[in-house]
Amino acid sequence: MAELHDLTALEQLAVLRAGDVSPVELVAHYLDRIERVNGRVGAFVEATADAALARAALLSEAAPAGALWGLPFADKDLVARAGVPTRFGSQLHRDFVPDATADQAAVLDEAGGISLGKTNTPEFGLTGYTESKVASPARDPWNTDNGAGGSSGGAATAVAAGLLPLAPASDGGGSIRIPAATVGVVGLKPSRGRISFASGLDSPGGLAVAGPIARTVADAALLLDVQVSGRPYPYATGAPGRGSFLDAATAATASARVGVTMVSPWDDDEDIALDPDAARAVDVAMALLTDAGHGVDEFDWRPRGYAQMFTTIWRTSAARMTLSDAELELVEPITAWLAREGRALSGTQVLDALAAATVFERETITAFAPFDAVLTPALALPPRPIGWFHPTDAAENFSQQVRYAPYSSFVNVAGLPAVVVPVMLDASGHPVSVQLIGRPGGEAAIIALAAELERRTGALPRPPVWDA
Repeated sequence: MAELHDLTALEQLAVLRAGDVSPVELVAHYLDRIERVNGRVGAFVEATADAALARAALLSEAAPAGALWGLPFADKDLVARAGVPTRFGSQLHRDFVPDATADQAAVLDEAGGISLGKTNTPEFGLTGYTESKVASPARDPWNTDNGAGGSSGGAATAVAAGLLPLAPASDGGGSIRIPAATVGVVGLKPSRGRISFASGLDSPGGLAVAGPIARTVADAALLLDVQVSGRPYPYATGAPGRGSFLDAATAATASARVGVTMVSPWDDDEDIALDPDAARAVDVAMALLTDAGHGVDEFDWRPRGYAQMFTTIWRTSAARMTLSDAELELVEPITAWLAREGRALSGTQVLDALAAATVFERETITAFAPFDAVLTPALALPPRPIGWFHPTDAAENFSQQVRYAPYSSFVNVAGLPAVVVPVMLDASGHPVSVQLIGRPGGEAAIIALAAELERRTGALPRPPVWDA
């Protein structure tokens, strides 16, 4: 007999609305799994069992209302929830408890969702791996000797391990897609401006946006619909295109033209070595899309000058954090290095980098314009062992992150939507993913193509902790 967590998020919503399962029963099921499994995978840094059960009981007394009615989720530990510790992955905030709930959390509440707590993140969400000083590492449920990626490592691990049906996350340089690809689930970064309360427009270079992580493309589209529809602001600039993204995931796929590239914009500055399985996953996806009737063509893309521009903007982002000199001595080496390097930049250097980012955005959009989607590897390397990223040499640590995930950050700079989806298993039985990048506002097209890949790949196995 199937367990509740064996069902997709959409299937769980169906049994909730039919009255076959109550919100209290579903929440209790997941809280029990978190208690039994989380110690092995480090997905949650805080489980709020009493609050979750109380909210579930209130919802159970009312008629179903809201797109997520009765469905559990959890907040990334960069997102404030009133009365719940919010540590930002940093020992500087070990005891911080906010008195107000951030929009990213409130929107899911308003849709009828039930937060079960906080998911693991690295310090201030600055790294592509989730190993902080205030929590156990977020681990890959397929092999717990390996990390889960970051910065939404806890969210991705929770979904992959069956501790949540879906999870909200955020992505400033790959923070949704890197962990989703690492643990073999679906991760979707929307276009800049798509989600009004986390549009990217208020961050240097317009990098950081909110988005969903889920086990299926349709579940990710469901959560994206909720995030897009929640709390529109009159000053937000929306990405082009409208309509239900869930419809795009379930409708017949129109013929599309897909470009393919193995090039990353870091190639001229870092020693990028593409793992054979990462390359083979792209070949598998190309064959599946071709068999589905799509036009699939490799194309020549030659980005230049990316590394200096991006590292300047990333350091600028870190420099904006209000950390005193004394606090810089307490944070992790990569955080301190990024902040100090950022503060040493001149105004001219920052403005030049932002101008270069605008040029890069335009040139990338132009290069990708002939295609409905561009297919790339999701990651260059397989999941990295816990402790692989250098603990004290921050420059080497940053380089390692680039070598692991060189196909992620440029999508943020260009403001484009992208989705990662697993398409094959490696020799050890671990999922390997690819990335589909869309046109500005082109979420529907890449969701449809990712769903096509998912259907043609068929059901992939689940990690060992799934049946725990």
